[in-house]
Amino acid sequence: MGKAGEKRGVKYLKKLGYRILKTNYVTPFGEADIVARDGDTVVFCEVKTRLTETFGTPAEAVGYKKEQRYIRIAEYFLMCAGEELPVRFDVLEIFEGEVRHIVAAFTA
Repeated sequence: MGKAGEKRGVKYLKKLGYRILKTNYVTPFGEADIVARDGDTVVFCEVKTRLTETFGTPAEAVGYKKEQRYIRIAEYFLMCAGEELPVRFDVLEIFEGEVRHIVAAFTA
């Protein structure tokens, strides 16, 4: 279910005009589901796929620890790229019939 959701997320972002840089980007600090460019901004996307909201929304599953991990992943990415670029952290909630895109779901 997770990999299918990530593929759907990539397709969704491409339709919006994002340029996909990496999928399943692995670093010493963890993995980012999708790294993309939205204009000049590097966007790190956490994809959460659910069948129902019985136990809360998918975005609610992205807690403080996950946010801190993504911030370290972004710092590592920029260090490796050798560039200072604007960064944003989004969450994509994937359901059977829809994608909910939460832009700037959290900040560094």
